[in-house]
Amino acid sequence: MKFFVTFAIFTSLVFSQPPGGGRGAAPAATPAPTPPVAEKPLVEETPVVTKHEIHSNGKTLSYTATAGMMPIKNAQGDIEANLFYVSYVLDGITDYSKRPLLVAFNGGPGSASVWLHMGCIGPKRVKMMDDGALPAAPYQLVDNDNTWLDQADLVFVDPVGTGYSRAQNQTLQKKFNSLEGDVQSVGEFIRLFLTRNERWASPLYLAGESYGTTRAAGLSGYLVENGIAFNGVILLSTVLNFETILFSHGNDLPYMLYLPSYAATAFYHKKLPPELQKSLEVTLKEAERLAVGAYNEALAKGDQLTDADYKAIVAKVARLTGVDQKYVDNSDLRMELMHYLRELLRDQKMMAGRLDSRIIGPAPLNTSEMAEFDPSMTAIRPPYTAMFNQYVHAELGYKTDMTYYVLGGGILGWDYGEQNKNRYVDVSDSLRSAFAKNPHMKVFVGCGYYDMATPYFAAEYTFSHMGLHPSVRKNVVFQYYNAGHMFYIDVPSHKKLKKDIAQFIKSAN
Repeated sequence: MKFFVTFAIFTSLVFSQPPGGGRGAAPAATPAPTPPVAEKPLVEETPVVTKHEIHSNGKTLSYTATAGMMPIKNAQGDIEANLFYVSYVLDGITDYSKRPLLVAFNGGPGSASVWLHMGCIGPKRVKMMDDGALPAAPYQLVDNDNTWLDQADLVFVDPVGTGYSRAQNQTLQKKFNSLEGDVQSVGEFIRLFLTRNERWASPLYLAGESYGTTRAAGLSGYLVENGIAFNGVILLSTVLNFETILFSHGNDLPYMLYLPSYAATAFYHKKLPPELQKSLEVTLKEAERLAVGAYNEALAKGDQLTDADYKAIVAKVARLTGVDQKYVDNSDLRMELMHYLRELLRDQKMMAGRLDSRIIGPAPLNTSEMAEFDPSMTAIRPPYTAMFNQYVHAELGYKTDMTYYVLGGGILGWDYGEQNKNRYVDVSDSLRSAFAKNPHMKVFVGCGYYDMATPYFAAEYTFSHMGLHPSVRKNVVFQYYNAGHMFYIDVPSHKKLKKDIAQFIKSAN
């Protein structure tokens, strides 16, 4: 059985749902009419190389940018796909064997790397409002004061079907649009980049966001078997075990793991009782205790719960999530995400965002069960689309008439293969295997408190249930941000992330 993609970005996570959506799925976007595969035979092309400099925190960074296609070939030497990438190499380095190299991608599956590239890590960033809300057009591109280029050389790659990356034909497109095919093709890209740029001796890092963390975990296990070991893996807005986030009948785990994020959202919008509005940290700790304690027990008991215990837990859940007890009761204690985001602000005829629940939008149809759209996604798509297209043509000099698939349109469907046989996708085994084979590897996990696509408590749960050997548990670092899924679009969180990543890379070199 294959899962098909509904695009709502996790920055992707665009959740993969069963055909037709599935319970709790975000509405699917209309696919782009442009064919997702190459319109003419793929050929190997010469990358475009340009020189640049930016001013970041009082320093001038001079660097070389390369934009081009990396050919992925079969055993016979035929090109099966071209993967578009942009790399940035700091000028003036005398020994690149000591210079870290970081490969970054976003998620979806179906999202280009534009979000990390132009919002977080690269030398330029799209200017948003300070809290990440949509600015007025025309949009702007500015020097990124929090670029990671001072810490590492950077490579942004778009997997097949995203950005400008294309497969030779639809048969190959289906091969690459799968859990295994995606890992293998991006893994081959990394091998080729190291070879063609003579960077095999450099400290090596991966950075993935959303489904990109799923890919990064898979790559860490796959590549160590092929002789490529990472110094560090950076997971931003993490999902490794999909059982923790997919609402479905018979799976109570997401309800428990989302509860603290519901509490954070209610706290931000001042929907909690006065005693819970004093400290986010204190409120979250209370929500976490309830989630793993009485709430988890109540979910497990189901119809065996007594009337008195049921009423007591309804009251506790309502108190910490900011909605009416009657709504919790009518939901049978199980408030699915998109329903909750609609209900919380119903009295204001507004709805909270899924990617960032701080961001709200109008909901004039006040009788609807779920949000009509994600206001936190619509805030980011126009400026990032416009600015990347302007940047890649005008500043990087990469000229093409192809559609750059920012999010969706280039993916035919997503096949989880063996991972999808009567169980949820779970790549934590691959990450645990990488730890076992490379005990020096370190992992950074970044979480946004207002991320309702990949909640922070689910990431904590996954890592605490991976069965990591005690000797490598100390190699996993968690950091938290007062923002959403793409926490870097919030200015204070972006600054904190830069500081945290600089410390992480220093510790992992």
